[in-house]
Amino acid sequence: MKAILVNNDKSLRWDEVLNPVLKEDEVLIKVEYAALNRADLMQREGDYPPPEGCPEWMGLEVSGEIVEMTEGVKEKSNYKIGDKVCALLGGGGYAEYVAVKYDMLMPVPENCSMIEAAAIPEAFATAYLNLFVEGNIKAGNTLLMNAGASGLASVIIPMAKAFGIRVITTVLDDEKADSIKHLNADRVVVTTKEDIAEVLKQELENGHSVDVAIDCLGGEIMGKCIHYLTHGARWIMIAALAGQKTEIDLKNIYVRNVRIIGSTLRSRTPQTKAQILSKLVENVFPKIETGEIKPTIHAVLPITEAEKAHDILYKGQNVGKVVLKVK
Repeated sequence: MKAILVNNDKSLRWDEVLNPVLKEDEVLIKVEYAALNRADLMQREGDYPPPEGCPEWMGLEVSGEIVEMTEGVKEKSNYKIGDKVCALLGGGGYAEYVAVKYDMLMPVPENCSMIEAAAIPEAFATAYLNLFVEGNIKAGNTLLMNAGASGLASVIIPMAKAFGIRVITTVLDDEKADSIKHLNADRVVVTTKEDIAEVLKQELENGHSVDVAIDCLGGEIMGKCIHYLTHGARWIMIAALAGQKTEIDLKNIYVRNVRIIGSTLRSRTPQTKAQILSKLVENVFPKIETGEIKPTIHAVLPITEAEKAHDILYKGQNVGKVVLKVK
C-alpha cells in the first residue's frame, strides 16, 4: 500500500510501505478520507512522535470501510465487514489502509458524509474531553475558546452552543469574524481592534465571567487574561502557538481558586480514549444527526497533495477542517 512519508528535508512523499498486520481485536479499514490536525504538523517537524506501536506516518482520524477483522472483534463488537466507520488513531491515517482496535471505531452518524465523518474522531473527542471531562462545563456557563477560526474551534463552539453554553471567541480580523458567523458564538472579539484581557475584565464586572477557557495560543496574553475569570474557573492549555512562556499573578490564582490544566488527547490511555468515544456516540452523535452540530469542512484535497494541505494549516488559512481524499 501507499502512505505519506516525511523526507529528510521535511517535505512529503506518497510512497510504498508495508501493509498493516492485524493484531488482536483489530480491524483493517480501507481509508476513504483522512482529516488534518495541527498535531500532524508537529509530528512532521519531529516534535510529536507517534505512540509506540503506531505507524511512523501521520494521521489521527479517518473514515472508511471495514475490509478485514480478527475473530476477537467479531466476538466482542457488533461491527462487520463492509461497515462504514470513522476511527481515532494514534497515527497512520495518511495511508490507503490502517489497522485499528475496534473500540477506537465509531459508526458514521446518520445525515453525515464520509468527508464529515473523517473530521469527527480526533477533533470531537478533543472537544468533548476538554469541555466536559477537564472543563466540567455546564449549561449556562461561559466558555472562552481562543482562535475561533481554527479547525478545533469549529467543533468546540457549536458543541458548546448545543449544550446551552455561552461562548466568547477570538479572531485576528473582520474577515475571520465573518467566516465564523455560522458557528454562532455569542461574542467574537477581533483582537486587532479590542484587547481580549479588557473584554474579559468587562465580562467579569458585568456578571458574565468565563468559567472555562480552552487555549491553544498561550503566550503573554494568557497571563493577562487569566486574572479575569469566575471563581473556580478552569484554564485548559492544549497548545502554545503564541509562545510557551507567560507571567501570572499567582495570588490571583489561589485567591480565585483558578485551575490551570494541561491537556492532550494523544497522551491518554487507550481505555480513556475508548470511554470518550463511547460518550461521543451516546451524547453528541444525536446532535450531529439532527444537524445541531455539524463538522465545518474548509477544503478537500487528494492525498497526493498533502503538502499543499499542510500549507493551509501552516498559514492559518483554514476555517474548519482540511481533509485528504485517499480512495
